[in-house]
Amino acid sequence: MAETHQELLQRLEAASKTRQQAFMDEIAGKLNRPRVLSKPVQPFRGAPEFWLDFNWTLEEKIEQFINNYKAAGGHAFHLSGLDEVRSFIVSKANEMSAAYIVRQDQEELASLALEEALPEASIRVWNSEEDVNWKAKAAEADFGIVRADYAAAYTGSVTVLSDKTKGRSVSLLPTVLFVLIPESRLKTRLGEILPDFDTMGRENLPAGIHFISGPSRSADIENDLTIGVHGPGVVYALIYKES
Repeated sequence: MAETHQELLQRLEAASKTRQQAFMDEIAGKLNRPRVLSKPVQPFRGAPEFWLDFNWTLEEKIEQFINNYKAAGGHAFHLSGLDEVRSFIVSKANEMSAAYIVRQDQEELASLALEEALPEASIRVWNSEEDVNWKAKAAEADFGIVRADYAAAYTGSVTVLSDKTKGRSVSLLPTVLFVLIPESRLKTRLGEILPDFDTMGRENLPAGIHFISGPSRSADIENDLTIGVHGPGVVYALIYKES
């Protein structure tokens, strides 16, 4: 009688475990010591206390974030408020002849009033219209503009969450990305950010959690570095004071 699929899988699994055991026994024999069959004792779990207590002042966080973001190939600035953010983006749009811009559907980004400041450019708001291929629109964009949900100064990382008003394509597909970071969202460590996702619970997690540390960087086995293959090649992080 031919064996069933279940019996076949069980037989293959047993054979695989036998080979694994023989492999580990051979290694232990060559090392001239018995195999370790019990889990190692781990008296400490997670980050040490001194790291959990480590925190920079706001001024230190701003300075360190800018330094670390630049070290990763990005551009970072500390601006006085949304008015200066607006002027910065408008200046870059004129400098780079940006004709098409896509942004998240966020109140802070709407308050920039880029439509008035850049009347010759097409400003599109993510998911604001039906029957539009927004991923394709983002891929065509010169600029993408998003607001950071968090930022970590120690690693120079920005965290951007996704939902129906905040498509991840806005941060991944345009040629140039602008990330707006309110000062209140700038943390010292990633360890201050990640616990929020644990407390949300699996059912309340966002559609995507994206960590951005400068422009897209890719290298092959020979370390030939290429910028902008898997995301924007130019990224601006704009930390701003909140009114």
